[in-house]
Amino acid sequence: MVATFSRKRLFGYTSMVWALGAITFLSFLVWLHHFFTMGAGANVNAFFGVMTMIIAIPTGVKVFNWLFTMNQGMIKFATPMKWFLGFVVTFTIGGMAGVLMAVPPADFQLHNSLFLVAHFHTMIIGGVVFGYFAGITYWFPKVFGFKLNEKLGTYAFWCWLIGFVLAFVPLYILGLMGATRRLDHYDSSMGWQGLFVVAGIGALIIAAGIGFQILQYIVSIRQRHQNLDPTGDPWNGRTLEWSTTSPAPVYNFAVEPEVRTRDAFWAMKHSKAKHSEPEYEAIKVPKNSSVGLIIAGLSFVFGFAIIWHIYWLAPIVAAGIVLCVILRTTNDDTERTISAAQVAKIEAKAKERFA
Repeated sequence: MVATFSRKRLFGYTSMVWALGAITFLSFLVWLHHFFTMGAGANVNAFFGVMTMIIAIPTGVKVFNWLFTMNQGMIKFATPMKWFLGFVVTFTIGGMAGVLMAVPPADFQLHNSLFLVAHFHTMIIGGVVFGYFAGITYWFPKVFGFKLNEKLGTYAFWCWLIGFVLAFVPLYILGLMGATRRLDHYDSSMGWQGLFVVAGIGALIIAAGIGFQILQYIVSIRQRHQNLDPTGDPWNGRTLEWSTTSPAPVYNFAVEPEVRTRDAFWAMKHSKAKHSEPEYEAIKVPKNSSVGLIIAGLSFVFGFAIIWHIYWLAPIVAAGIVLCVILRTTNDDTERTISAAQVAKIEAKAKERFA
């Protein structure tokens, strides 16, 4: 996404891959930072505190790779890119607060305060939700064949970002002032009232952002014929999913693409080589199956039964899950073949529709 809207290759691809690998490994060694105050002892706290600080290094590598990708790029501030920039800002703030809380003595002072609440939400909303919204907006036209409304998406983004800062930055300050979590009342003489009011205003602005998002989907669906993606490549993308029609056909690629470089589709678009008419072949695709959905539903019921001690129900549901798995794994008829003639017909129809 960053490379696409910066019109540049991703900076430091190799270091990005190593950073992701390091984060994957270190993520198994930081979990006890949630329990510094449970009495595990100084040695245990020190180890997990150091690991939590170290994981900030590969995380920082990723952030700088994104920033250097944008450096001197021809940046297009489409809605997905705005969500990404909001993610970087809020996630970095939350990450810096996390490094502070990785110091066990500091965590002892802050763990039961609103500082921790602000840190957690900055990581989860800024780091997860903003990235999730960026991804939804970016790949929505590939999945459904039409783009989301840009103007309403921009309104939603700014409401979320401004509201988020107003809602949670005061909580950092309140936490340092001694405001604890799970407050049901506080003395007016503490000087906290103004900051709580600001946080409340921020929450209302976030609610407005949610409203704009709902409106964005409603308007986009109603105006889908005006916002169709006729090319399959609405963002001038760099990766192969944008080389197919939108929505993508069931077989994804009519002809298996040759990948010779990292941004394969970008290279194809800018290649001076002449492209001959494709020769289609029969394609095998998986048959649709409801087994996965059934297993998911049974798993939900199983979890509910275990949590609420409905012990007669749990084994029945577990047996149903095992039975579904056995039926699926012993079924050899799981694929169907789309003939070369059918592939050619589908591709021709797509070209006619988007001509």
